[in-house]
Amino acid sequence: MAKCFCHLHLHTHYSLLDGFNRIPPLVKRTKELGMTAVAITDHGNLYGAIEFYTECKSSGIKPIIGYEAYLAPGSRFDRDSKGELGFSTHLTLLAKNEQGFSNLIKLSSAAYLEGFYRNPRIDKEILEAHHEGIMCLSGCLASEFNQYIVKEKPQEAERTAKWFRKVFGEDFYIEIQNNGIGAQDLCTPVAADISEALGVPLVATADAHYLCAD
Repeated sequence: MAKCFCHLHLHTHYSLLDGFNRIPPLVKRTKELGMTAVAITDHGNLYGAIEFYTECKSSGIKPIIGYEAYLAPGSRFDRDSKGELGFSTHLTLLAKNEQGFSNLIKLSSAAYLEGFYRNPRIDKEILEAHHEGIMCLSGCLASEFNQYIVKEKPQEAERTAKWFRKVFGEDFYIEIQNNGIGAQDLCTPVAADISEALGVPLVATADAHYLCAD
């Protein structure tokens, strides 16, 4: 059954002070579990992309390069704005092809050069301008989508999902997780209802930060 699942939200040690996975053991373990593909989605950067791609290719694993973006509540150029949901929210972005990888590079670079405030941030304006070739997942508990659900504002969560669907079309997915976090579990039924209402597919991820439970 392991072959039916692929990690699409995963952090390595390039998620500085956050992720614990080192890439060679990660790829080795992925192969041991019979999985044929794995994604990398480090916080705000693509530092591990080349090492990850090379290691996966040498081991016969399909590499999916992505990153977990920090999304500003308004303009990425605004340093003083703390929106209703904080200074930034999280968003999972995955490259489908070479164009998508090129756009991830543009986004992550602009996040540091133009949007850095506490974290390297993009905004919806630049995301819409460079969305081609990218698959977008609605994100973890810290995402705009889930934070509206946590705040008991499902209409705002649905409005958020509609915006991403408008931009990404069939490449937008509503992300659900089952990782032992109570607030995350409370989000899942509402996320599933919005998924059904909008016809946006669900995708299950784990937000993996460690190789093994121990």
